[in-house]
Amino acid sequence: MIRHALPVTTQGGPAAPNPGAPALPAALNRLRSAIAAMAYPLVLPSAEEGREVGDGLIAQLDDYLLPRLARLDAPLLVVVGGSTGAGKSTLVNSMVRARVSATGVLRPTTRSPVLVSHPADASWFRQGELLPGLTRTAGPTDAPDALQLVAAPALPPGLAFLDAPDIDSVVDANRALAVQLLAAADLWLFVTTAARYADAVPWQLLQTAQLRGTMVALTLDRVPTEAVNEITAHLREMLTDHDLGDVPIFVVPETVVGGQGLLPEIAAAPLREWFGQLAGDAAARAAVIRQSLDGALSALAPTVEGLASAADDQLDAARTLTDRVRAAYRSASRNAEQAVQDGRLLRGEVLGRWQDFVGTGELFRSLEARVGRLRDRVRSAVTGRPAPANQLRTAIESQLVTLIKGAATEAADAAHLAWRTHPAGAALLTPELAQPSADLPERAERLVRDWQRDVLELVRAEAGDKRFVARTAAYAVNATGLAVMIAVFASTAFIPTGLEVAAAGGTTVAAQKVLEAIFGDQAIRNLANRSREGLLRRIRALLDEEAGRYLRLIEAAGVPPEAVDATATAPGDRLRAAAVEVEQARAAAGLSGGTPYRLPDTLPGATGPLPGAVA
Repeated sequence: MIRHALPVTTQGGPAAPNPGAPALPAALNRLRSAIAAMAYPLVLPSAEEGREVGDGLIAQLDDYLLPRLARLDAPLLVVVGGSTGAGKSTLVNSMVRARVSATGVLRPTTRSPVLVSHPADASWFRQGELLPGLTRTAGPTDAPDALQLVAAPALPPGLAFLDAPDIDSVVDANRALAVQLLAAADLWLFVTTAARYADAVPWQLLQTAQLRGTMVALTLDRVPTEAVNEITAHLREMLTDHDLGDVPIFVVPETVVGGQGLLPEIAAAPLREWFGQLAGDAAARAAVIRQSLDGALSALAPTVEGLASAADDQLDAARTLTDRVRAAYRSASRNAEQAVQDGRLLRGEVLGRWQDFVGTGELFRSLEARVGRLRDRVRSAVTGRPAPANQLRTAIESQLVTLIKGAATEAADAAHLAWRTHPAGAALLTPELAQPSADLPERAERLVRDWQRDVLELVRAEAGDKRFVARTAAYAVNATGLAVMIAVFASTAFIPTGLEVAAAGGTTVAAQKVLEAIFGDQAIRNLANRSREGLLRRIRALLDEEAGRYLRLIEAAGVPPEAVDATATAPGDRLRAAAVEVEQARAAAGLSGGTPYRLPDTLPGATGPLPGAVA
């Protein structure tokens, strides 16, 4: 007798689901939304598999899990699958005693699936809840997205056969459709031959069916009479090695197919009788449906974990690429900051123009004793010799622009190299990213001019204070501003180090004395510090804009900036949470009752093993 895993009714089909079941469809829909929202845009080893697995899960949810959960009492769907030329269509025709599925020597024969059911069950399949992505047709078609519905009075109610395309078809779309249909099966009737039962592709799909919890029966077709025992024993051994030892095997010997494309009655009868008795036992159908459904549900968690890991890979890659870019531009920014403060910019042209502006080198050597004379020199430079002031301002601008361009070039080169060594980064790179933006020189010039204006405004505001009015009346703001700019380029706030003295020939001392004579010691320190910070802030902002060229590529690929934020909930964690919710709802629904169901080799009413069935 069949061992039932669930309570059943003896009249009118399977019992109603556990009261906890209503939560299950809602949890599945939330999981579906989480899977659909997940993208794998970055080129990584796990990305392609993630997309394929995600699409497959959504298809299984839409094609089978959600519609089947909504109608546990719907007819049991047997998907007939197997290798090219295994005789699937002939077997289906023989089971329903009519030529409902095309047969022939041309391959592939079955280009679009054929679903055969009793006329009383046809309405369920016409509604399109099961396999909703396939268009229903009443006649033969080669359309890959069509499902031909055939009513067969010889088939008992409660049972339907779906003749699927070849699992190893030469047509990619056929193979994909075959896998999709097998995922929608309550029971998979796998058909192979004595010559091909050991092929790799069928065993991969048998293993997939096992992982999904789909119940399987196997038909071994075209077996030479003298080799039945040897071949079936070997097949059983292989099934046992793959943890499929409980799968019932039905043997169809080599025989001549009749003119109507049907197997002789003696060859088809054992399998037809087996399915006939299964169709007639509502409890058995319920057990098969619920166990396959529960098996598919239990397989979601490990599959979703694989998706979550692929999502983690995407996030890790996005964060790695982001960190590499930011590190490259931070390093360049630090180098620029050091160059601004260590006296480097006080060499060369700037030094020469400053000397022209305030006097000769001999003057610098005796500055400390003659601050008053320096004041006169500055006044003369401002009122009588405007050219040196302009030349000094231009020299400062030129030095800073060169510094900024060098920092941007350094950062672009480092970021480009860092991305080139990462698979996702290499796929996003474009040649122009190896250099700063084409308009960087113009933006750098604008930055320096804006900063210079800010320094003058800062000096003007400071001079507007009543405490400084008397001291500044004799000096133009422009001259004072230039002195502040020179002072900015020393990290010690006008207390020169040996390096700075060597580099600038005492320039920082000159700047210090000029400004002290105007504002006083503390005030000039504040002016220099504020001006320096304003310059560095502008340089950092410009380099951040340059880094944005890289970061926008990550966003354009499909990774939003908020996903990279370390405080945001990772997409992989959202998938895991949705899978946990499904598992909890599944446990509450109690679909399988916790007892595995085994397809029998005998059914109620049979006196012993069915003819052709191998235990």
